[in-house]
Amino acid sequence: MKKVKMGKLSSKEKENALNEVRILASVSHPNVIGYKEAFFEDATNCLCLVMENADGGDLLQLINNHKKANTNFTEKQVWHFFIQLIHGLKALHDLKICHRDIKCANLFLTKEGVIKLGDMNVSRVTKGGMMRTQTGTPYYACPEVWKDMPYDNKSDIWSAGCVLYEMIMKMPPFRAQTMKGLYSKVLSGKYDPLPSLYSEDLKQVLRSCLQVKASERASCKKILSMPGLLNHVTGTLDEMQALIPDQENLMKTIRMPRRMGEITERLPAPQYDAPTFKRTNSTPQLKLEAIDVEATKAKLQSATKQRPNGPSAGTGRNSQIMQSQTPQMQTDRLNIGGQMVEIESKNLIQKAHELYKVQKEASAQLKTPEKAQVQAPFSLADRAARLNNEVNYELHSIEEAFDKENDTFA
Repeated sequence: MKKVKMGKLSSKEKENALNEVRILASVSHPNVIGYKEAFFEDATNCLCLVMENADGGDLLQLINNHKKANTNFTEKQVWHFFIQLIHGLKALHDLKICHRDIKCANLFLTKEGVIKLGDMNVSRVTKGGMMRTQTGTPYYACPEVWKDMPYDNKSDIWSAGCVLYEMIMKMPPFRAQTMKGLYSKVLSGKYDPLPSLYSEDLKQVLRSCLQVKASERASCKKILSMPGLLNHVTGTLDEMQALIPDQENLMKTIRMPRRMGEITERLPAPQYDAPTFKRTNSTPQLKLEAIDVEATKAKLQSATKQRPNGPSAGTGRNSQIMQSQTPQMQTDRLNIGGQMVEIESKNLIQKAHELYKVQKEASAQLKTPEKAQVQAPFSLADRAARLNNEVNYELHSIEEAFDKENDTFA
């Protein structure tokens, strides 16, 4: 989860934070970090953005690991990561979104080796026009950004070429001790050649990305259709391509309200994956019976008066609860914390009666000195099973029993 402290931000920075929410919620692609939820946290004055978990770190960490171990990516690995990067960029460019900060640190990984484009707080919707704001990281910035000229999504292609080079050489293609020296290197477009062990296909793709003139730089679509690249598409990449959904529509701009507390209702709806439940013949569907509220209260009071008194009332509680005087009923099995628990399919009257008996017996035991140290009669799994599927009726007696039982297990 990413938390942005909104109180200390300028109006422009607040718009950037909301823009990232808007863009992430608009794109659904296996190579773009997934949006889950966004909300405003009043206690910390933070905009909270819940995203997909990339459990493999980022590409920069992987490159640094190779540096320390004095090892290299294989060409197959380089193609695997680069093709995913271009697929993710194409998903953004198809929606006229320019990332503007493509670099190894912003390319997240899963443990399965899937690349996820992230950190889009400076991304912009081009709307078919050009951008002028200088942004991004100097080592990955294209010549037109360095010259303070208008630029478009071809700037992302240049940055992708820098990432490709860094995966191979473990350093950016353009390096200098000063900003002036870096400026000269980028505008010249000259970089140290790749080792001869790498294929001509890879060198050709790199050249198509690192063209000084933006008009001569390849687009994502052109890169993905290059014969040299198609020679290196693996079965894994084909499977990922099949997961790509139809193009989404870009969400409308999220306007900043005057009061930050009102921002949550303007944020996109949560996009968590719906949990799936598999039901078998051994787990019949539970059915809730409609009841009369007043009749239920009366029966509950009547059952309370008929409860037997005496010293035996506080003993054998578990067996008394499990032995019902009603005919044998169907049971449902519920997994509570890894423990399978059977739940009887009862109506609300029976459940309320049972809860009342449990509370009374627990209270009687607590009042008995020699049993004061006895632990609560049920485990958390037992309690969760008994309270499962209760209907929220306005029954004072049931609510009171629930409250007291919560105090017991607190």
